[in-house]
Amino acid sequence: MMTYSLRSDSNPAALRVLNVLSLLAGGCLLVAVSWEILAGNPRHYSTNYLLLQGVVCVVFLADFVARMVLAEHSWRFFVHNLYFLLLSVPYLNIVDWTGVALSHEEAMLMGLVPLLRALLGLYVLFSWIIENKVTRLLTTYVLSLSVFTYFAALVFYDYEVRINPAVRDFGDAVWWACMNLTTVGSDIVAVTVIGKVLTVLLPTMGMLMFPIFTVYVTQLYTRNRSEERDKP
Repeated sequence: MMTYSLRSDSNPAALRVLNVLSLLAGGCLLVAVSWEILAGNPRHYSTNYLLLQGVVCVVFLADFVARMVLAEHSWRFFVHNLYFLLLSVPYLNIVDWTGVALSHEEAMLMGLVPLLRALLGLYVLFSWIIENKVTRLLTTYVLSLSVFTYFAALVFYDYEVRINPAVRDFGDAVWWACMNLTTVGSDIVAVTVIGKVLTVLLPTMGMLMFPIFTVYVTQLYTRNRSEERDKP
């Protein structure tokens, strides 16, 4: 979430509109990149997808600039939230316009950068919707694991499907991701560098995230016991 304080003459309604536009743009990009990988050309991104990503990045950049203008200290806002700006730049479109040749794997990683910006927006949305801290913890936990598993499976599938005989469809990639996230391990062995990196990252995240569920259950149990004791 962008950290800043608003000027006294700023319009909060305009910021809410920007929030909605950014979240809608991020959702469209999420659907588009999934479709492009699962049903598109395995070697090149389509013109429509590049256009959509460019439009989404423009929305993200407009959101950043508007918030910087409305911030009480614009330069402080710029420094503290620079990573949002870097995640909003349409790198893939710039490369396409300049005619630089990239492999599909390189373009894949570059194309996922704006999605990180979209995911930050989704996280903020859930934080605003859910007021109960315990419920927010569980929702954030489930959302983080689900999104990370999905994207790991998506990237793994895109890199491995053409050269790994064990990956026949997206279902195999999802199975691989789930088994590695739970630290059980999968019989599908990565053959690409990115696949091997993900094979290390998934169990690591699983070991870091699963204890949160234990914390949630413990807090829920403690709260219920306290409520029972307080009853007359």
